[in-house]
Amino acid sequence: MIKDVDARHKAGHDDGDAKTNRPGSGRPLSTSWPGLSRPSTSLPRIRGFLGWWHAGSSLGKARRNLLLCLLVLTCAAWALTLYHALDMDAPAGGTMSGDSMSGMDNMASMATSGLSAAGWSLAGAVVFVAIWTVMMAAMMLPAAAPMIMIFASAQARRGQGALVPTWIFTAGYLLVWLTAGVIVYVIVEAATGTMSHSGATAWAPIALGTILVVAGIYQFTPLKRVCLRHCRSPFAFVAMHWRDGRLGAVRMGVVHGLFCLGCCWALFAVLVAAGVMSLAWMLALTLAVFAEKVLPLGELTARVIGIALIVAGLAVFLPAA
Repeated sequence: MIKDVDARHKAGHDDGDAKTNRPGSGRPLSTSWPGLSRPSTSLPRIRGFLGWWHAGSSLGKARRNLLLCLLVLTCAAWALTLYHALDMDAPAGGTMSGDSMSGMDNMASMATSGLSAAGWSLAGAVVFVAIWTVMMAAMMLPAAAPMIMIFASAQARRGQGALVPTWIFTAGYLLVWLTAGVIVYVIVEAATGTMSHSGATAWAPIALGTILVVAGIYQFTPLKRVCLRHCRSPFAFVAMHWRDGRLGAVRMGVVHGLFCLGCCWALFAVLVAAGVMSLAWMLALTLAVFAEKVLPLGELTARVIGIALIVAGLAVFLPAA
């Protein structure tokens, strides 16, 4: 099934040229529809982006304003995340130096520090999910910006207002990460309860090493490849998944968010294991996600990251085994 999806994604431009849909039909847009170029398996080249940025029309101005808004939103999310991480009483992350390997021994407290110290509670869940969603916005919006901009461009080319549908699309995208935060909260609280009864010293390094190795192996799987190609192909995604209206914008945002989650869940599992509010891990994973999705040679970058995770996992796992 994954191979079929991958093949259809690669051949999306061939199918699109044979089907030109009418505006307002609610069906996926064809590649000849105004505002969309032919889908490709990579993002637009630098030259095309510069022409897009310097467009002198009102559309070009709207694009620049939207990009500025995304930049402000991302900076605000990072500011809130940094404030919370630096304001916590507990350290934002441990180190793995020294004989005590304190960073791995305190994996549970690192993962929940400043987020869910009160244990299972509705208030704790709300706080955790809110902080998680802000953190995901800070880390993921830079990589999602090309998709958001292409969606806005397609909306504007249809002669419709692009502002509200674009932010609805973005909200649908973040809704996926909010939902993931609920799942992470349950996992973190369950792990914290287990460690508090059994003690984390013996098996925390093994758990962390295992998660690192699993995350590294996932970088080489077909599912990772399919999701990454969708994330790296905003034109193809819009052409294949277009839906009209505000409900359509929500649906497209959620679908893109699911592809993004499928692409990055293993990396964020490492973040949860190593310390949710670890600034070093947040910055490293933000750069890794951006490099995979936006920069050239994204699939090769993903494999290099996978090798690095496997090596790191073995370095943590083997001494403790």
